[in-house]
Amino acid sequence: ENEEDFMMGKPPIQQDYALFLKFEHVGDRDDFIRAEDADRLRTSRKSQQCVELAVIGSGVPIKLSFSRGKVLKFKACLLGERIDTLCTLTNDSELLPLTFNFRKISHFSACPAKGKVQLGGSQDVIFSFAPHQIGTFKMKQVIEFIGQTTESFVSLKTKVFQEMSLSLTGVCKSVTNAVVLKVSPGITPWVSNPTGHYVHVAPDEKENYIGFTRASMANATQIGIHSQQKVGILEKDVQIAFPNDRSASIRPSDRQKKYRTIFTKVERYSYVDPDFAFTDEEEAKRQIHKEHYAKYIVGIREQRVKEEQDREFEELNNPVDIGLKSACGLVPPKISLKELIQSQLKPQITPSSKGCLLTTQKLASEEQRSLFREFTEGLSAIPIGAQEKEECSLKLTPKQLHQVVIGPSLIEFGQVCICSISERQMYIINNLPKFIWVQLEIDCKELQQTSPLSHVLPPTSKTRIPVVLETTTLGDFKKSINYTVNTRHTGHVMVTSTVVPVALDLSTEELILKPIPGLLIESGFRTTLTLYNRRNHPADFCWKPKIRDKGIAFSIRPARGTVEEFSDLDCEVVWHPGFSSPEEGEFSLFVQGGSTLKLNCIAQLGTISVQFTEEKILFSQTPLGITTWKPAFLQNKGNNHAYFQLLDMTPVPGMTVVPSQGVIPVGGIAKIDIFFTPNEIFKFDSKLE
Repeated sequence: ENEEDFMMGKPPIQQDYALFLKFEHVGDRDDFIRAEDADRLRTSRKSQQCVELAVIGSGVPIKLSFSRGKVLKFKACLLGERIDTLCTLTNDSELLPLTFNFRKISHFSACPAKGKVQLGGSQDVIFSFAPHQIGTFKMKQVIEFIGQTTESFVSLKTKVFQEMSLSLTGVCKSVTNAVVLKVSPGITPWVSNPTGHYVHVAPDEKENYIGFTRASMANATQIGIHSQQKVGILEKDVQIAFPNDRSASIRPSDRQKKYRTIFTKVERYSYVDPDFAFTDEEEAKRQIHKEHYAKYIVGIREQRVKEEQDREFEELNNPVDIGLKSACGLVPPKISLKELIQSQLKPQITPSSKGCLLTTQKLASEEQRSLFREFTEGLSAIPIGAQEKEECSLKLTPKQLHQVVIGPSLIEFGQVCICSISERQMYIINNLPKFIWVQLEIDCKELQQTSPLSHVLPPTSKTRIPVVLETTTLGDFKKSINYTVNTRHTGHVMVTSTVVPVALDLSTEELILKPIPGLLIESGFRTTLTLYNRRNHPADFCWKPKIRDKGIAFSIRPARGTVEEFSDLDCEVVWHPGFSSPEEGEFSLFVQGGSTLKLNCIAQLGTISVQFTEEKILFSQTPLGITTWKPAFLQNKGNNHAYFQLLDMTPVPGMTVVPSQGVIPVGGIAKIDIFFTPNEIFKFDSKLE
């Protein structure tokens, strides 16, 4: 981008990119192993073909504008007030949307703090100024733009990729309150003079306040004509009362404090109102209440200080800091370059090379260190270098064999399904300061997918081998994997498993369906049934109903499907109600490659209350040979849908009643049509059931 445009505030222009990626085939792993010399490998590489891929892209700048500009000035306000201003953010880009986030700052806030502006769209943001102290504030509001960034060459991560700032300015003024004279609580002076001040003073400080009251200008404190009998030295906690205080109107704020007159030094009379003053028990309760909350506040502070000390101890309690806080006066030692090179070249002597006995404690410490060691991938299958060939041909001592860990000694797969593929990890840990060569031998077809079978482990390293099991035979499986270390020392690892067929479990074998209030008549009775697959292979299933003489009124969805390994699937069971619908049904669950399960379904009908709106229907005098129509109504006063059927559709010769069956919803009415065409003269009185 142009530097002059950047200084003038102009947005950067769009930048287009174009590049070519070249893909070249260099051979597979087997060709590399079988290559005997470098010339042959180099010749084969020259004959390989390559493919080029053109990649183009465009870098679009951020174009975000503010309706109020990048400088917002708020009006002056008092402490505790709040001022809001509206600003509109506009995305001027026509290619990409923007996701923004306002960083938190003191005294200012933005609502919403996060959001997304579509391409060519806008977003209203309210900036608020709520000061917490008095002064002039000039803050910098940072706007973060969030998007996909490249942390590595294989993955993307959502984080902040660019920032923009706004200038916010606000002034908080102080509140001016009128100054009110403070008078000692409980004392009501008779005259309006400065006697209300400096009442609670100690006797040894009363000389500093003589000039503030007119009644004490005679300096009578230096003569003893008014003094009563002196009894030793006055207590230190005694307060001085000025002479113009009326004793009859004094109600002390604290009964424990003692007041004496300024001249005679006698105890001043304190009036306690028995109707409004606290009793001794109430005063004691108040004091206990104050002490309780004082202890509570002190306890919270001690707990907070202890948590801070524990947190600081956990941060510093490690092998690097060893409990010492950094930058606290300790100066690290200066190591010269010569000493550093000598320490790196000095060989590290392991316990196995000292000639001492290998203890259980040393073995446990080495295994503990190996747990935090990273796995070494891409190891060689055979020794290549001269050092590797020499060390991989050595015979290890029993003490050295104890430092080579291959395991676990028993690999349990548990229950696995037939024709399924299961994987477990086998670990090889080399705690020796030399190379070792570990080879695996597998003589069963169920473990043939385990690879690689040969590893050359560097000193103090570890690796893992995926052991893959695939069997087609039911029953218990027990095989061993033989291994050799440096082609001299042998051992084996046992592999066990129980091969079982694919199976599904039902949440219940007898499913009861009840009416659900609020559902329509067409919805029927509904509930769910859960199929559980607790094994390591997907299970294909199919539902098949058992058709009886009355048929079946139940249905299950989905009727067929697949339940993935170690998961479950919910099936919906529906009973389609009707007067002739059977209330019981049976389904068979067929699992491909597994056993068949049975499911019984029962529909429980709720209580109903149905009656005719009119108990009698009068046809009176009906003309001979002419059809007369009369309606009848059935009303459902219950809490469940009702299903009815007429027992006799022709109760009288020439009379027809329709419909024969029907449904009455909750609180609804069903209509029944009665048609009567007499062919002869007669009287009748019949019942319709």
